[in-house]
Amino acid sequence: SDRLYFEPLHIEDVLAVIDQEQPIGVVVQLGGQTPLNLAAALAEYDVPIAGTQPDAIDAAEDRKRFDALCRELGVPQPPNGIASSVLEAEEIVDTIGFPVMVRPSYVLGGRAMRVIYSVEELTAYVENLSASGDGSVDLSKAPLLIDRFLEAAVEVDVDAVFDGAELYVGGVMEHVEEAGVHSGDSACVVPPPTISDEAQKLMRMYTHDLAAGLDVRGLINIQFAVRGDEVVVLEANPRGSRTVPFISKATGVPLAKVAARVMMGSSLEELRIEGLLRDAPTDLGFVAVKEAVLPWNRFPGEDSVLGPEMRATGEVMGIASDTPTAYAKAFMATGQALPTSGTVFISLSDRDKAEGVEVARRFANMGFRILATYGTAEYLAQHSVASVAVDKVGDGPWDPVRLIAEDKVDLVINTPRGRRARGDGRLIRQASQRAEIPSVTTLAGARAAVESIEAGSEGVVSVASLQEYHS
Repeated sequence: SDRLYFEPLHIEDVLAVIDQEQPIGVVVQLGGQTPLNLAAALAEYDVPIAGTQPDAIDAAEDRKRFDALCRELGVPQPPNGIASSVLEAEEIVDTIGFPVMVRPSYVLGGRAMRVIYSVEELTAYVENLSASGDGSVDLSKAPLLIDRFLEAAVEVDVDAVFDGAELYVGGVMEHVEEAGVHSGDSACVVPPPTISDEAQKLMRMYTHDLAAGLDVRGLINIQFAVRGDEVVVLEANPRGSRTVPFISKATGVPLAKVAARVMMGSSLEELRIEGLLRDAPTDLGFVAVKEAVLPWNRFPGEDSVLGPEMRATGEVMGIASDTPTAYAKAFMATGQALPTSGTVFISLSDRDKAEGVEVARRFANMGFRILATYGTAEYLAQHSVASVAVDKVGDGPWDPVRLIAEDKVDLVINTPRGRRARGDGRLIRQASQRAEIPSVTTLAGARAAVESIEAGSEGVVSVASLQEYHS
């Protein structure tokens, strides 16, 4: 850049910079949610916005307008509603059923988002939105957005550039964690390893239709939930997402540069002729995994359960010829390493036990010793997987917190359910943080971990530069 300003992203400060520089246009697509929230105010001061215009941004941000657009275009969404009061919220969940994803409108980083499983949880959640906690919540200015939560669905991010006629899909990224974990906290994989061709075709079509319907010029990010060949849109963001740098490194296409040129009036075809843009590769020839860096070592009192509220403070990337090895590289880059032998502690929620048995069996087949909470150990025994049942926390010599503190555990797998999952599970997860032992809190993460360990360490130490991958 020609100038760099360190100023707060408030309208007064931004206007002062604009007054000083007199730009021909202001880009609001590359700074996350906060610049988008300033777009309408900038337009009121006759500041020219480059690319997607404020009304189009509002059409994506305003739930009622976006729902109407999706219905008009035939783009499927989960059943949802907007509540301006506690009573309206209860009426909506009566109609669409539990579990639901709830969040205040126009939030940053998934702040205050929750997956809710009961009326009691919903009431407590709404009351906690009030600073006083007494339930006197005014939702009229920031209504509550309520969506049916699709359990067992896979979340997928699509980053694309639209020039008004043509859509360029930079990448389709499959999340490792199931839908409901914030996209900033979930590992993601490109190309998507388990998404069918039919589902990918639908996502590309819906992305084009929404980009055209919103009149996007530049970047658009759309988050989908996929279950088999069923695809629904969770949200559309007419801006660059946090995955743009990752997908740009993975594909070798500078999406931000391409989008900036499109914002200033260039077409994608013109950029191809210039050589700035090449056709998206149908096969990268490798797998890239983005993993979140989570700050548990800095905040040892925090619970490491992943959910819709973002906790990550950074990201790393691993590249290999297969998904398990790429995941192992990315996991290692976060500062932790998956064990190749030793003891695994497993505690599964009831809903994860059926599928978690296979994960435990694979650890046992590799020679790992398995410790488990009583309920999990009993379930594993019923399915012919040997394990040792531990005591409750604080009760007896097989106290799992003590075992973790004494370095007798090499990996913790603990999958709670909902916000009620506290007690012993929280203490166990905190103990693993203090001992700096790898801890996994989702079944999908456990699957990825066991697959990476099965793949072995040979590929993990094999490295190459990005230039070599893209040559």
